[in-house]
Amino acid sequence: MGRLDGKAAIVTGAGSIGPGWGNGKATAVLFAREGAKVLCADVNRAAAEETAAIIREEGNHAIAFECDVTDSVRVKAMVDACRDSFGGVDILHNNVGILGMGGPVEHSEEDWDRVSDVNVKSMFLTCKHAIPVMEAQGKGAIVNISSVSGIRWMGVPYLSYATTKAAILQLTRSIAAQYAPKHIRCNAILPGLMKTPMVEHGLAGSYADGDVEEMIRVRDAQCPMGHMGDAWDVAQAALFLASDDAKYITGASLVVDGGLSLSSVSPA
Repeated sequence: MGRLDGKAAIVTGAGSIGPGWGNGKATAVLFAREGAKVLCADVNRAAAEETAAIIREEGNHAIAFECDVTDSVRVKAMVDACRDSFGGVDILHNNVGILGMGGPVEHSEEDWDRVSDVNVKSMFLTCKHAIPVMEAQGKGAIVNISSVSGIRWMGVPYLSYATTKAAILQLTRSIAAQYAPKHIRCNAILPGLMKTPMVEHGLAGSYADGDVEEMIRVRDAQCPMGHMGDAWDVAQAALFLASDDAKYITGASLVVDGGLSLSSVSPA
């Protein structure tokens, strides 16, 4: 028996920005391997289709859905598509997130607003439209991707990213408290330094003049375990929180960082 047998799941950000496995892509595939029917949502239709195709090729169930998760109309359509295709929405996995570099002086207002919309407003909208479906079912599980940057300085000035990741933690706790009586759980995952396509594409310019290999070496050395985590580490944590193994866990912040947040020395 799969741990998600009979469940209908939405995974936002289910595509990958480049070759390899991003957190959302790995989570969507793992959910399907564990028995869930997965709606793979991404702003990039081709990326969503790629993930859904992998799932179907493995003999599991998936559909792709193009969705800008900052658009309430499209988010509602996404939730409706999952309900209509799979009979409900048992799991909502909020994985969408973008980086914004710089501190308060360097950041433009436009970049600040964009990061806030994509990282936080998106989760507000997905919860707004998915929770009523979960209420009607009598249960549901929401898993939000935050970051250890929401709880500590990471050595790189990305103020909007860190601020939004901190906001996700309180959004998670507030929803968990409000909807616990409805048997809707809401938890957050805080990845640390991870080796994913988004990191390689989004952060390379902040390390060693854009040398990706040097960036990987530096980030590996910052981790107490000697190496960064990968998308499957995040996916396994998401599987646990989405499954009935975590049926009495809500409002939790699960750190997945190889011990990074235990260090008293900030990465540099």
